[in-house]
Amino acid sequence: MTDLSPARLQVMWNRLLAVVEEQGQTLIRAAFSPIVRECGDISAGIFDVKGRMLAQAVTGTPGHINTMAEAVKTLRERFPIQNMAPGDVYMTNDPWLASGHLNDFLLMMPAFKDGRVVGFTSCTSHLVDLGGLGMGPEGSDIYDEGLLIPPCKLVDRGEVNALLMEIVKANSREPIANEGDIYALIACCEAGARRLVGMMEDFGLHDLNVLAEHIIETSRRGTLEAIAEVPEGVYRNILKVDGYEKELELHATLTVTRERLHLDFTGTSGCSKKGINVPLNYATAYSVFAMRCIIGSDIPNNAGSLEPFVVTGPEGCILNAQHPAPVAMRHTLGQMTPDLVLGCLTQALPDRVPAEGASCMYDLPMRHTPEVARNGGHQFAVELVHNGGTGARPHADGLSATAYPSGVFGSQVEITEAVAPVTIWRRELLPDSGGAGRYRGGLGQRIEMTSAVDEPFLVFLSVERVKNAAKGRADGLAGAPGRIRVSGRAADISGKCELRVEPGERLIFDTPGGGGFGSPEARDPDRLARDLASGLVTAEGAAAYGDKR
Repeated sequence: MTDLSPARLQVMWNRLLAVVEEQGQTLIRAAFSPIVRECGDISAGIFDVKGRMLAQAVTGTPGHINTMAEAVKTLRERFPIQNMAPGDVYMTNDPWLASGHLNDFLLMMPAFKDGRVVGFTSCTSHLVDLGGLGMGPEGSDIYDEGLLIPPCKLVDRGEVNALLMEIVKANSREPIANEGDIYALIACCEAGARRLVGMMEDFGLHDLNVLAEHIIETSRRGTLEAIAEVPEGVYRNILKVDGYEKELELHATLTVTRERLHLDFTGTSGCSKKGINVPLNYATAYSVFAMRCIIGSDIPNNAGSLEPFVVTGPEGCILNAQHPAPVAMRHTLGQMTPDLVLGCLTQALPDRVPAEGASCMYDLPMRHTPEVARNGGHQFAVELVHNGGTGARPHADGLSATAYPSGVFGSQVEITEAVAPVTIWRRELLPDSGGAGRYRGGLGQRIEMTSAVDEPFLVFLSVERVKNAAKGRADGLAGAPGRIRVSGRAADISGKCELRVEPGERLIFDTPGGGGFGSPEARDPDRLARDLASGLVTAEGAAAYGDKR
């Protein structure tokens, strides 16, 4: 190939983005678990021979994508490239190498052309159960939380490691789903490698070296130009969160220079005894995502655009938990880091940063009780995902029942009832839950469910914004906090616990609303009238706007 003009390189880059999106869709279509096939809790990416991420699928969560970007470098160094063969696939679920907790499996596959490794494909997705205490915050260390698999070869020259598969199945309450999800991950890697090599053949490329340098340098240069628009300085923010045993503080110091943004977590509370601790790789993934949402958001996510962002934190703080800390519900606080970071950036760019949102998704791992298993009842394990409202934006209302920063889709009623013995009686937006402001925060939602059979079930709760609601910006008001109840019980349920729901009881949970932006008195009366007419704001809620009816 001699024609490697900037225009032709851009065409190749666009083709690469199409390839990686097909790779991601392969995983979604082939997966067994609803959290993958319905909610999109995945990542997929293509890497050059040095292990640098060149492209990622649009579908996926920052916690999977940005951790994958670093994990492939680790696996690339761990396994000598000269020992790799066509058909090999490597994997791990080590939280400190992969995606922050045991339930996420990360795979990497070398792509071969003309007998040489020319790049790598990788992907991550969530497996619903890996034994131990399961997906919940109750573990006291990583060993309570299930099966940890160090970096290893899952597929050797096209032959799946049968013993490893049997070990995974033997340590799960959902062995068939786990096996299917692992094969879906393998198919995802294979699809990416096949399409990557096909793309290279179409363009006459013998390697990706020139294209990789073009992608990385162009993205890095564009990101630095975007960083140059941010006023240099040091910006600090403290975010109070619910925590488990007690409320916690997340601290951030953001130092902006022409060459990079350095975020440091010094001052953040220490680790919890329960599984809400966050490995630094996961905290970094969401923190960098938040910065990139504001700075250079139009630049594709790859090694070049990620390079100028650096995140550090003292070992032992809850955002840099060390092995063997329990980390099963690391997303609970990891997904709060964008609000922490945006609180720094709003000091530098006040007209570009939205208000705080629900942020932490209302992730509800559920399964049968031990006596149900002993008595031959309905055994199941499922993980539901529901979302609150996003913060209002500087020029628009927040989004209702929408996942930010995770990006996953909410679990669907019909799918939930098909895979778990529960009945969902209500799922609706919560009026007045979005913080009042010139622009209103997004609404949370209310969901009610019961057991569909005469058997109890367990819910492993680890949610945020029950005690500390999402704050508004620029005089906007806070959104409504989350709330969890069980019918017939006088007291509300804690946001973090193992909850048993008896037959006939209704589990009722309200997800939080986002904060408002700007003074409520400045809201357009016509917009308020439409909110009242559509039921998003009630007559009582209109009082927060000065009751402009």
